[in-house]
Amino acid sequence: MNLNKLMKQAQKMQEQMAKTQAELEQKTVEVSAAGGKVKVTANGAGDIVAIKIDKQVVDPNDVEFLEEMVLNAVKQAIEQGKAVAQSEMTKITGGLGGLGLPGL
Repeated sequence: MNLNKLMKQAQKMQEQMAKTQAELEQKTVEVSAAGGKVKVTANGAGDIVAIKIDKQVVDPNDVEFLEEMVLNAVKQAIEQGKAVAQSEMTKITGGLGGLGLPGL
């Protein structure tokens, strides 16, 4: 295999991955908990971008329930955001895991 050609392909793949990572920051997933009373939105980079909590689930006598619902929703949102990212990156790499090349 031509090493020069391989390096050009690797560079092209790196450029595509950088572009896709920027696009993933714009894609969002929303997770609901407590019957839709707690909503967490994450982007494809796995960052939490919004948390909405309905007043009805705010009970000063049971803060632990609310904490648990928020934590669960946050974990799910991060997981789904990462799944979106993995799916998009797999499209670029074809499941090759970066070809074992540094920086990919």
